[in-house]
Amino acid sequence: MKTLFGLLALCAGFAQAADMTVLRYVDQDPGDPPYSTRILVTPEFMRMDSGEDEGDFILLDRRRRVVINVMHENRLAMVFAPGKLPPKPAGWTPRLEAGKAERGGRHFTLTVKGVVCSEGVAAKHAMDAARAMTELKAILAATQYRVWKDSPPGMQHDCDLANQVWNSGDTLTLGLPLDEREFTGRSRTFESEIRQPLNPELFRVPDGITAIDAPS
Repeated sequence: MKTLFGLLALCAGFAQAADMTVLRYVDQDPGDPPYSTRILVTPEFMRMDSGEDEGDFILLDRRRRVVINVMHENRLAMVFAPGKLPPKPAGWTPRLEAGKAERGGRHFTLTVKGVVCSEGVAAKHAMDAARAMTELKAILAATQYRVWKDSPPGMQHDCDLANQVWNSGDTLTLGLPLDEREFTGRSRTFESEIRQPLNPELFRVPDGITAIDAPS
């Protein structure tokens, strides 16, 4: 792993501005089969999809600070803008702990009131991709809070607030996630990283798709 990341870092130094970073992960939700996630990153955009150029995707416009969820079947694109979050609860003190760097990464845990909300391994690599992931989470934080607030009390967990709202970018400060598991059982495993020539068409809303603002 360490040799791999060293080689990737060296190659990145020769990459041209017209390149894009392509990350591939295997994600899995509790009780469901694993599925592939592709993440494309440029200085202006980040796109998340299943690996198909013509499929549905989530687009982060890093300049405008909006997230666009493109759904081909419905011919719709939901546009999410940053919202206002309420103050953190009194005594809100999540803890992010990271171990020593080894074998290309370092183990981390994010806990709230003694409960492990997320844990995994992160590497100080592809940091612009990690920053883009943080930007996406920050824009969606207010929406995630509204979902949490509207959920039945028995489904409101402090870890949701830590992972998706007030501390959503904490673990990403440690670098690119290589392995990550949330308290819900949802997991993500890094597969590969390459650089490819930029394809601008992948970072625009297709013609014929109607863009509407998500509820604020």
